[in-house]
Amino acid sequence: QVHLVESGGGLVQPGGSLRLSCASSVSIFSFNTMGWFRQAPGKLRELVAGITSGGSTDYAESVKGRFTISRDSAKNMIYLQMNSLNAEDTAVYYCIGVDGHSSTWGQGTQVTVSS
Repeated sequence: QVHLVESGGGLVQPGGSLRLSCASSVSIFSFNTMGWFRQAPGKLRELVAGITSGGSTDYAESVKGRFTISRDSAKNMIYLQMNSLNAEDTAVYYCIGVDGHSSTWGQGTQVTVSS
């Protein structure tokens, strides 16, 4: 069974940084695409960033220039480096892996941006 486990969330002040990690129980190249979604209270889950098996990346407009998605295939990990955080970034962040047939979600990690 495939598992994705996020870590790295927490409380950070506005303007601060956090790095989220997502550990996969299988090779990250088992997925066509991996990425990060987030869901704030009362809002729909939204795509934050994605990375394909070929290494192409894409970002939500609201995080471009502030967030960076990356991966370490040797460790079967993906990361989300988040800089210049603001209150609107407060949400539960979920890691996702998508192959041709299904998607796998992590359990989520809370990010709270507050002074």
